[in-house]
Amino acid sequence: MPAIHTREPALVLRAGAQARQHLLEHGLRAEDISVVPGAAGGPKAVGISGLDQAIFGRFLPEARRPRTLIGASIGSWRFAAVAGATDGEDAAARLRRLAELYSAQRFPKGITPREVTRRCALMLDELLGDSDPAVLDNPDYRLVVVVIRSRRAISGEGRLGLGLGLAGVIGGNLLSRRALGVFMERGLVYPGEAPLPLSDLNDFATHHIGLSGENLRAALLASAAIPMVLEGVRDLPGGPAGVYRDGGLLDYHLDLPYRTDDDLVLYPHFTNRVIPGWFDKPLRWRNGNAGRLARTLLVAPSADYLARLPHGKLPDRTDFKTYLGDDEGRERYWHRAIDESRRLGDEFLELVERGRDGGGALAARLQPF
Repeated sequence: MPAIHTREPALVLRAGAQARQHLLEHGLRAEDISVVPGAAGGPKAVGISGLDQAIFGRFLPEARRPRTLIGASIGSWRFAAVAGATDGEDAAARLRRLAELYSAQRFPKGITPREVTRRCALMLDELLGDSDPAVLDNPDYRLVVVVIRSRRAISGEGRLGLGLGLAGVIGGNLLSRRALGVFMERGLVYPGEAPLPLSDLNDFATHHIGLSGENLRAALLASAAIPMVLEGVRDLPGGPAGVYRDGGLLDYHLDLPYRTDDDLVLYPHFTNRVIPGWFDKPLRWRNGNAGRLARTLLVAPSADYLARLPHGKLPDRTDFKTYLGDDEGRERYWHRAIDESRRLGDEFLELVERGRDGGGALAARLQPF
């Protein structure tokens, strides 16, 4: 394991009030984790691949039990890779594969949403292979894919109409997040009839859609369908008729009312901030509900870790423009971020080990929401 004591911590840890008390009493134990959220964020997932591999490859397999993985956009792809694995080693390998597949994507200037959609569908096919049955029937991981059902002006694909519709979304959201309900409805796509570990969702119209072999790949593609970048998925099998798009538009960082009883929510995240919806990114006053996050432990790259990366940040979608015409340069940058992210995973596993006999070792690291 790399020596990490000679530099600033690579991780920042934020804990809700109940999670903090639990961690101080018991430490961080795999058997206590029942829910893992996965935020939308595109290429940022590349930058925390090492953390994901440590969590799903080594930590959670220590205590096999049913767990719910709730993902929007790239979060759902990360979790589909995990749910399709045969064991922890395979989960880590599939997460590495996702990072490599994403890094290898090339989107030249002028590429159309239809072509981007086609390439992303091929990437998804390469990621899943023949693992669809395993994803649907995994005894340890229940996958929940978050999508939105488009309404009104954002239900078409024409650039002018869709652009005007998105302008309306931005304006309405600025006044009130509730205004998003005029333009979109939440879709939660998951297998089985058992209820999800969520309290009642009364904020937006929400559709519960059965996840099956018929709609698994369509749901995953819809969950990543950023308007004007990818085409939406029309008439998702099993759901109400309509155009389905990126779940992160409504639930960017999955600020949901988790219900875990005495268990914890473990949230491997790109940032130490929980942003409710995609359009809330510039609204610094709109953050996750502390009450909903009461039993959540969020683990994210620290400011010092980010400062040491090329460009001082995780990979993101702007890199496709920054490195336009230099895909090899972008891939070198992203591979550097992937390699560095092993530090995140190593530090996480060390924190777990130091807290085996109680949470005292964690106390100094825990920040409140």
